[in-house]
Amino acid sequence: MNKKVQFEELGLKDYKDTWEYQERLFKNILDQKIRNRREGTTEVTGNHLLFVEHPHVYTLGKSGDISNLLINEEQLKQKKATFYKINRGGDITYHGPGQIVGYPILDLENFFSDIHKYLRLLEETIILTLEEYGVKAGRSDGETGVWLDQGTPFARKICAMGVRASRWVTMHGFAFNVNADLGYFDNIIPCGIEGKAVTSLNLELGVKEVPVEEVKAKIKKHFSALFEAELV
Repeated sequence: MNKKVQFEELGLKDYKDTWEYQERLFKNILDQKIRNRREGTTEVTGNHLLFVEHPHVYTLGKSGDISNLLINEEQLKQKKATFYKINRGGDITYHGPGQIVGYPILDLENFFSDIHKYLRLLEETIILTLEEYGVKAGRSDGETGVWLDQGTPFARKICAMGVRASRWVTMHGFAFNVNADLGYFDNIIPCGIEGKAVTSLNLELGVKEVPVEEVKAKIKKHFSALFEAELV
């Protein structure tokens, strides 16, 4: 089992380019696993964690409803946003500047073979990060992601999640609103859940901007501890 995870900071990068890069890493791991099984070899498989910030983009999961996108193609252009239908689970979400997007591309057989546990640990990574800022967060039954005041009329999502997995290899991941422009969420029904608000860390703290590199360091620390992984 290989618990080393190659970390890459991609900076501001186009969604489609990043998606294609994820697919290449994902395929490389899958191909190695298939070779190992076919040839009876035991070559270790790699693991990756990508951090990225995207220009304004809306993405719709494979089981999502296009009607949850509330603007047309011309309005997308006016807002300098793009739209993609993609192969992760979940419905529609937004990515944009001020958001930390994390893509773990892991061979879960290097850690544990349990997708439910994987999602809960991703959520816990963000929950523990928020705790360091004095923000109490948790989970909402049946709604993947990280929420504040869950179970109340004031419930609001601060981190969305959607993943794809094949042969225990993962891709896609989480989108954590740190200093995001929340106005872009007005153009969708986020994750297909009506009547629920979204929020960001800077809004919850009542500050103009939270230092993003500081937040990233905390996410990496908690991810490493929870997955018992070594980021390299």
